[in-house]
Amino acid sequence: MEEVKGVLKHVLLAKFKEGVSEEEIEKLIKGYANLVNLIEPMKAFQWGKDVSIENLHQGFTHIFESTFESTEGLAEYVAHPVHVEFANLFLSHLDKVIVVDYKPTKVVLS
Repeated sequence: MEEVKGVLKHVLLAKFKEGVSEEEIEKLIKGYANLVNLIEPMKAFQWGKDVSIENLHQGFTHIFESTFESTEGLAEYVAHPVHVEFANLFLSHLDKVIVVDYKPTKVVLS
């Protein structure tokens, strides 16, 4: 196995509170996506909704994935005033949240 150099993934699983409208969720997602334009260490952003047929989502409905080049870049992002302000707004709309950071590893088959 081989660690992917210069890549760190920040994954957030979310369940929005009841009563948060689809329009509000869309606005929050656009705000989250825009962080990549405002915070230099954030290199990429993707998101999606749960579509699993296994029903193991435990109520989480949305996944958000951000890419950074290093743990230092992630730390800079987490402490950045724009992120702090957005996170306070975003988290206030969530019922449940899980955050996982990981360094991707390629499986090299011989």
